[in-house]
Amino acid sequence: MAFIEVEGLQKNYGPHEVLKGVDLQVDRHQVVTLIGASGSGKSTLLRCLNALETIDGGTIRVNDDVVSGPGVDLNRLRRKVGMVFQSFNLFPHMTVEENIAVGPVKLLGEPRDAALQRARELLKRVNLDHRASYYPDQLSGGQQQRVAIVRAIAMRPEALLLDEITSALDPELVAEVLNIVRDLARDGMTMILATHEMQFAREVSDLVVFLERGRLLEAGPPEQIFGNPKEERTREFLRQIIEAGRL
Repeated sequence: MAFIEVEGLQKNYGPHEVLKGVDLQVDRHQVVTLIGASGSGKSTLLRCLNALETIDGGTIRVNDDVVSGPGVDLNRLRRKVGMVFQSFNLFPHMTVEENIAVGPVKLLGEPRDAALQRARELLKRVNLDHRASYYPDQLSGGQQQRVAIVRAIAMRPEALLLDEITSALDPELVAEVLNIVRDLARDGMTMILATHEMQFAREVSDLVVFLERGRLLEAGPPEQIFGNPKEERTREFLRQIIEAGRL
């Protein structure tokens, strides 16, 4: 049984269908990458998985628990499934270590001193322990995004959702963030990520999913999707990516 199961997922904004019956299965320790043009539904799918958006049809299960529809324990879901956004969403009035510790203290009931100690240990893993007492506006964009990833990891999630986490960064800062995701993949973290970084998707993914106008058009291992896609629309999308020098 898959760890995350999506069946017939539908999401509408008024008359506009954003997701049109998406089916997806993600196993533990698997890295699944969502690709597709802007507006294809990648971010909406991730937001539905973490109940940041209500759904209009279908079912989402995490570890065989239904996490869609009324009555969902949102805190329990978000302890299992963390999310990192395009914008860093750090609390500007808190230091880096306080940003990381606040979730474990308030939601997991960890003692403050222990949570701060673990925050510093996690920051050391991403070479930011020397910035623990800094405030977010004292960090570069790449550093802030690394802190946002660490903040999600501090909640001890079983899976991570990563939504275009490099799109707000200058090109020279992208690599330092992607290196953290590579490390998480090597450690066996279950991840679903939406990205325009195609070479990275090709390198890190177990499964690549191509979304087109709210439908899951094609899915397969990276060597198949990038090397020999079955669908003409997938081939067209990748041709445009190659012409733009992004693959």
